[in-house]
Amino acid sequence: MHLVHPHAAGLHGIRFAAFIVAFAACDTASNRSEPAGTLPAAQEAFWSGLTSLCGRAFEGRVAESVPPDSVMSRATLVMHVRECQGDTIRIPFHVGENRSRTWVLTRTASGLRLKHDHRHEDGVPDSVTLYGGDTHDAGTADKQEFHADSLTASLIATARTNIWTIELRPGRLFVYALRREGSDRRFRAEFDLTTPVTTPPAPWGAQP
Repeated sequence: MHLVHPHAAGLHGIRFAAFIVAFAACDTASNRSEPAGTLPAAQEAFWSGLTSLCGRAFEGRVAESVPPDSVMSRATLVMHVRECQGDTIRIPFHVGENRSRTWVLTRTASGLRLKHDHRHEDGVPDSVTLYGGDTHDAGTADKQEFHADSLTASLIATARTNIWTIELRPGRLFVYALRREGSDRRFRAEFDLTTPVTTPPAPWGAQP
């Protein structure tokens, strides 16, 4: 399952990786919004709350997983709000020594977008990467929902009804969650914002 996608072995071929990146780029281009302007007040507040965490890292835990995720439940989970530049926030999500995952949030003309950037240790994009989706409404200052887009449906057929949620309770909690409509698939990771931890190494594929 590619909901919080584990580092996958193999499929390192440059031509294959180039195809995936090109495919993702085509999908993004075909659905790209105009440059972001002023967002609804709730999304502006949510964005401001995320950027206030920039540069800091926090440890978390799996609070819910259906079916059970035995790997993440035993690993040290750390999210690092590493980059806040213009209309993009990049948040690497480290699972033990695995640094393959980065959550990428962007502002668009119609709201907010969440994508999952997955890399191999050598920096080559994974065969399943850049899936995610967009907000369908203004949400709230502490909660935004992202509905799976067409690229996600083409990469992971079963994920076409995915809805990812990010919750931000300032000074208390950061939550990354997933539910799959029409099934019992659920995942929720909670990160303690009261105690920052040492920032981890750069995610795979990023500059140190």
